[in-house]
Amino acid sequence: MRLHHWIGALVLVGMTAGCALAQTEEMGPTEAEVYKTVALAAAVAFVTAVSIVGAAYAVGRIGSAAIGAAAEKPEMLTRSLVFVALAEGLAILGFAVAIMLMAKM
Repeated sequence: MRLHHWIGALVLVGMTAGCALAQTEEMGPTEAEVYKTVALAAAVAFVTAVSIVGAAYAVGRIGSAAIGAAAEKPEMLTRSLVFVALAEGLAILGFAVAIMLMAKM
């Protein structure tokens, strides 16, 4: 008779533990995890937008000055294109930072 009690108790404990595990799996992410994900997504969007807008502004200003300089002295064109490439590197750097932030999600 005692063996039946032990088996019944083990079954009851197993069912209770199974229900508890099922509840924790169904709950999903906590509120803090959701806020962290939203904050990281906002940071990625901000970094990408600011770096691209800054690079576009710099390329516009430097590119127009480079074309103006090349109109007066054609040998200045290659030297001024280096500065345009440096300004474009700002957008690539911002994109790399955004990728690293996305890796934390």
